[in-house]
Amino acid sequence: MEFHFENETLLTSKKAKRVLVAMSGGVDSSVTAALLKEQGYDVIGVTFHLWGENNDSRNLKSCCGLASVEDACRVAHKIGIPHLVVNMIDFFSHTVVADFINEYARGRTPNPCIRCNEFVKYGVFLKGAERLRADFVATGHYARIVKGSDGLYHLLRAVDRQKDQSYVLYVLNQSIMAKILLPLGNYTKPQVREIAKRLGLPVHDKPESQEICFVDTDDYRDFLKKIRPDLIKPGPIVTEDGKVIGTHMGVAFYTIGQRHGLGISNPSGEPFYVVKIDAETNTIVVGRRESVLTKEAIVEAVNWVSGEPPKESIRARVKHRYKSPEGLAWLELIDENKVRVVWDEPQWAVTPGQSAVFYDAEVGEEVLGGGIICKTTSQRSLQNLVTFGQTAR
Repeated sequence: MEFHFENETLLTSKKAKRVLVAMSGGVDSSVTAALLKEQGYDVIGVTFHLWGENNDSRNLKSCCGLASVEDACRVAHKIGIPHLVVNMIDFFSHTVVADFINEYARGRTPNPCIRCNEFVKYGVFLKGAERLRADFVATGHYARIVKGSDGLYHLLRAVDRQKDQSYVLYVLNQSIMAKILLPLGNYTKPQVREIAKRLGLPVHDKPESQEICFVDTDDYRDFLKKIRPDLIKPGPIVTEDGKVIGTHMGVAFYTIGQRHGLGISNPSGEPFYVVKIDAETNTIVVGRRESVLTKEAIVEAVNWVSGEPPKESIRARVKHRYKSPEGLAWLELIDENKVRVVWDEPQWAVTPGQSAVFYDAEVGEEVLGGGIICKTTSQRSLQNLVTFGQTAR
């Protein structure tokens, strides 16, 4: 995937340090561009058209469609910077949307924002920056990058903990971070909106975009049914002891920890939760709350932000979903790209397909790395193993 430009003058005219800003049409990326312009950078706004015209691409909640492209154009005109629109519908569909669908089909729960950051915002975007002879790229993420006395770049949480997005940036490495600017890391969201209002940006009061930008509704299941109706494949819902108690619509439509929408009930009155999704047998396993608690997980495709894995097991705070609290844990290296996470306390609904992100153990300020959860061991299973061992002795 390459950038193509009609205005070739951008390839030669360069007044100052040049930065390409990913402008989604929202208030965060708009303020990012405006702040960098105020700081004296030669700013060029770039908007990716990511999702097709056959969808509800004018949905105000989406950062992928035509309405957001138009908003980004208006902002660029207001602050007086060149603006490019890059059609990436096919690339986005093949690298992000296809993976999103395939992961659900496997009974896993993906995070498409992380994959988009890896392949689009800090993949193709950096290549485009090279072609435009830009020194940096910038996004509206709430996180901080600081170069330490050790000569390494460190990825830190944002000042605004409520908006912190460091979790979705664990895929960054040293060479990429050397070329990234994240101006919003030291601001709170209310401050960003105030800046947008002060500058008269037309998107200063624009609502927040939804988490999955290419899903038109608030339910990803609607998207899957529309795009892949073949995923509607009914199968058994069983208890942990193998008793069939219901029928599901297809493993792609469920996630670990899910309680509602199962169409089943427990005679005891105690709620059932999804504790396992077996795509091979097309089976959903349900159980009691304690069966959704996890103390161990295997994490693969691990990226270490420093570029080097630790030489031995280390303590870390591990966050296993974007909105989950992090828990203290030991990270045990299986190899440089695979880690066993052992939490001190059981964690709720640790889910294959989601990312486990490692923060420093002391204050949880710095991102050490992260990877994709591929396997978990429930707290109940661990208790059963302990009981078995005691009985054997």
